[in-house]
Amino acid sequence: MDIEAKLKDLGIQLPSAPAPAANYVPYVVVDNMVYISGQISAGPEGLITGKLGADMDVAAGQKAARQCAIALLAQLKAACDGDLNRLKRVVKLGAFVNSTDSFTDQPQVVNGASDLMVEVLGDAGRHARAAVSSPSLPLGVAVEIDGVFQIS
Repeated sequence: MDIEAKLKDLGIQLPSAPAPAANYVPYVVVDNMVYISGQISAGPEGLITGKLGADMDVAAGQKAARQCAIALLAQLKAACDGDLNRLKRVVKLGAFVNSTDSFTDQPQVVNGASDLMVEVLGDAGRHARAAVSSPSLPLGVAVEIDGVFQIS
């Protein structure tokens, strides 16, 4: 499978891998595993901010999570020296959803990221996952997701 061709077919252009916002690295490669730092929800127009259960609905949260997944793939491409076809599988995503105390649909929000991984990568995109609530996230973003990937 040519991952770049699949992204193009889906109309997805990966941005440049975002630079870290503090004293950490965007990813670490250990043997055949890539650990990618949390990617915050941002799109071409800037940060995607909001709180699920207050000023954002599940559909808007899913779009924010999808943008996190796109940023994860951009970081993965950088970690693979520009060759996304080195990806063997998505191992795990860890997601934080900026939400109210009463909001309980974090898994549905994070499906925005999980669905994209499967849409782009097929069975190699199926992964273990955590989806948890957070009372706030950096810069007021709606979603932050980190990931673990197996490469060749």
